[in-house]
Amino acid sequence: MLEFINPKFVALAQIIMAIGFIRFWFKWYRKKQNEPWFPAGFIEHERAFVYPDTVLTVLMIIAGCLILLDNPLGRSLTLICGGMMLFLSIIDLAYLTQNKLLTKKIEGKKLWTLIIPMIMMSFLMIAPFL
Repeated sequence: MLEFINPKFVALAQIIMAIGFIRFWFKWYRKKQNEPWFPAGFIEHERAFVYPDTVLTVLMIIAGCLILLDNPLGRSLTLICGGMMLFLSIIDLAYLTQNKLLTKKIEGKKLWTLIIPMIMMSFLMIAPFL
């Protein structure tokens, strides 16, 4: 679909994103989670993402490495990762919207800086390989 996007760029971007996921969860678990703006169930909602994010992170690193090694399986695996990330982003976006967290002044901006890159990365992993 978007042949002008270099697959090696996509591979590097998804490996960097995977490292970002690892960094995010490492920092999240090291910080006490007691913000006054958290709605009921927020911590449980976020903790549920650790498992699919871990699977996604591993798959993105594998897919990125396969693309860098010119293995065609990397392209297929990247499509799967793109779909997974889009799905997880939509779930997070729906939860944050339903709880009106994206409209809060400071917290909303912080949350948007997490959601927007994930959605953009989803399309970067999907569009070139359709």
